[in-house]
Amino acid sequence: MSTLHTVNKSPFANQSLLSCLGHCKNGDAVLMIEDAVYGALAGSGVAEAVKAHAGTVSIYVLSEDAAARGIADDRLLSEITGIGYDGFVDLVATHDRTQNWL
Repeated sequence: MSTLHTVNKSPFANQSLLSCLGHCKNGDAVLMIEDAVYGALAGSGVAEAVKAHAGTVSIYVLSEDAAARGIADDRLLSEITGIGYDGFVDLVATHDRTQNWL
């Protein structure tokens, strides 16, 4: 049973992203949306934690939200996959449940 975890808060405002990563199981996916996309930045204060989980958890960023915040693809961690709204729908459809981290 796999879970899609969505995180919408900046990792610099609260601990939702780090808590989420700590609870993920092998085969889960994490989607950073809204201000959580800052967690996908290479060289950020949470970059190492995100990279450490990328081997067992698929990690995504909603490309539209990153672009809206001026974050270009070349500034994202290489372990992160950018997806659009269609990809978001696909993730929901391919996981058994969804967990929202607020």
